[in-house]
Amino acid sequence: MEDVVKSPVDTLTPMGVMVLALLRESDMHPYEMVRLLRARHDDRLIAITNGTLYHTVSRLQKTGLIDEVGIDRDGNRPERTTYTLTDAGRDTVIAWVRRELPRVDRETDFRIALAESHNLERDDVRTLLQERRAALVETHDLHRHGLDKARAKGVPAQVLVEIEREEVLLGAELGWLDSLLARLDGDDLPWGPTAFTDTDRYLAQRKAAQQ
Repeated sequence: MEDVVKSPVDTLTPMGVMVLALLRESDMHPYEMVRLLRARHDDRLIAITNGTLYHTVSRLQKTGLIDEVGIDRDGNRPERTTYTLTDAGRDTVIAWVRRELPRVDRETDFRIALAESHNLERDDVRTLLQERRAALVETHDLHRHGLDKARAKGVPAQVLVEIEREEVLLGAELGWLDSLLARLDGDDLPWGPTAFTDTDRYLAQRKAAQQ
């Protein structure tokens, strides 16, 4: 039986997505990546360790998604290899975000896709989130109907608390998602990499991460 060859999108890890997204902004070395991710508090999404990030960078280079562009030998600091995003890497991170944004079964991947969704066009994001909304409505209805049936059968309330929590959270997310879709339909939410207005803050953050 022949081995199934997986696409780069299928093998991309959440950390890999974050590295590729960083390199969409600019070429940088792994040490800067770690500091920038922590400065932006991206460790709220996944655990960020030096070892994991360096291993991820190595894997991304081997698969042709990033490439070396230079080595910094400044002063007494250890050598720092700077990486750039290849065309394949650029296409892969966009494909991954598009795949994960509408899904409702992988919470961590969705949060990362949402955090990087500004790399997509506004219309793409709106369409993908509308797909997610349809899936959330279906899941929410299943939880609500399941609760109604369980209560009608006299299932003790104490064994339903987790389902009750999930039903409430799904309802809350639907409310938030409707609000976001409305903002995407209007003009009050600038969108895309060129829409950022805090250029000075961003440059200061990048400079601090490079030290």
